[in-house]
Amino acid sequence: MANINDWGEWKKTLGKAVDLGETVGMSDKSINNVAERIGTFLSNNVDPRNDEERLLREMWDAADTSDRDVLAKLIVKISDK
Repeated sequence: MANINDWGEWKKTLGKAVDLGETVGMSDKSINNVAERIGTFLSNNVDPRNDEERLLREMWDAADTSDRDVLAKLIVKISDK
């Protein structure tokens, strides 16, 4: 996977993935579940490269399961504009 250091590029890439999921018929719930699993993976395995990623990691690490569900939904929403 390519390094994405720019926040706008990161959102655009994630937005394309969300669009693809919608195109193949994934439900919003499925897309959000995948986003939550990816968020956990990234938080556990990838060092943040910019201020936005550091903020996301800090929020993710502080969140409980319910909060992570909301955060994943919000990330999907901002990337799918």
